[in-house]
This record gives sequence, structure tokens and C-alpha cells, in this order.
Amino acid sequence: MLIPSIDLMGGKIVQLEQGRKKKLEFDNFEEWIERFANFPLVQLIDLDAAIGTGDNRALLKTFLDRLPCQVGGGIRTIETARTILDLGARRVILGSSLIKEGTINHAFAKEISSSVGSEKLVFGIDAKGGKIAIRGWRELAAITPLQMIRELDAYCHGFLYTHIDHEGLMKGIPMDIVRDLRATTSKQLVAAGGISSNEEIEQLHAMKVDAVVGMALYLGKLNLTALSS
Repeated sequence: MLIPSIDLMGGKIVQLEQGRKKKLEFDNFEEWIERFANFPLVQLIDLDAAIGTGDNRALLKTFLDRLPCQVGGGIRTIETARTILDLGARRVILGSSLIKEGTINHAFAKEISSSVGSEKLVFGIDAKGGKIAIRGWRELAAITPLQMIRELDAYCHGFLYTHIDHEGLMKGIPMDIVRDLRATTSKQLVAAGGISSNEEIEQLHAMKVDAVVGMALYLGKLNLTALSS
């Protein structure tokens, strides 16, 4: 399954390179809602909330009213998770809140899973140089993606792996890394970061891995009609 990505910053849809350099910016929301309307799932990320510079909560509602979305960005408490779910999100994505003082926060994972239900949770595994990145990818923890999956597998519906090193660069995602992650969990696994071709999406599909794509879609590199059917 292809999952289109909508990243929000400053009240607009944006695409960044490696989470930092802005490359694309759009405010024609209706057009993108219509283009993504036939997909079974869309990924909606509030980058301002992730970085801690504000939020796009009102804009989230615009998309949630029209599209089936899993939502991430700045969701660090049970209260915030519930708020986003109440707005209409199918699931919420958590990342930074799963790390506390440089170690995996098992207690929080267990608590939020019990509180909102594991079926509503996707755990984000954002990796840079093989280590987990948190706080809008501004900080690194000495934890590997495989560690995250092994220790948190019981508390979520699935995992979202983002290969930050290739994010927004359309260099392709390393299939060997994804293959190792796939072998570690039976839960849903979604991969993102550099995916730029139908061939890559097909390779991931063969591994039973879903693909999140942003830059390649916005630049028209992929056929939306074929991929949403």
C-alpha cells in the first residue's frame, strides 16, 4: 500500500529535505485532498508541533474531515493523543515520547497502549546514521531501530520507519535495513525516506511493507491513479 504524506508547517503543506531544508510549499489544500481521496490511508504530520514551535491543529481538522489519516507530530502525552483521535484521526504516531533520558520509555508505551488501545497507535522509528532521532529529528539517542521494535512490539498496531538520511532526497530507501526490520515484527511496518519509484514500492509490497511517499508525489514522479487503485 502506498500512503501519501502531508507535512504541515506554518499553515501550509511543505516538503523538507532531511527534516530541515524546505524544498516545496503549497497552500492549495483542496487540490491535494482531491488527489489523495482514493487512498485507503494518508499520513498527516504536524511539523511545527514536532519541533515545538507551535501547531497546525485547526488545519489538521480540515484534512481529517475529508481523508482517512494517521497523524503524527508533537504527540507526547495521552491527552494529546486522545485529542487528535477525537478530531478524527484513525491512528496517532508517537516518537519522541517513547524515549526518556536516552532510553526506551517502556512505562509510557505501556500506559498509553492501555489507555487508548494499541490498535490506535503507530510507533515512529526515525533513524539517522542508524540511531533514533527525536524532537523533530533535532536530537539523537543511542538506540537502534531494531531495539525499538523488539522492546515495544507489544504496545502498538505497527511501526513507521523513516530513513532520515535519504528523506526528501529521492535517493531510494535501503531495502536491507527494511528487510531486517520486517523480520523483527509481525505488526504492520511502514517505510519512508527517499522512496521515489514504482519499483521500490513494489519491492516493499513484496516484503509486506507499506510505503509513505511525499517528495516524489508532489514532484509528479509517480502515477497517483495507478498507485491508488
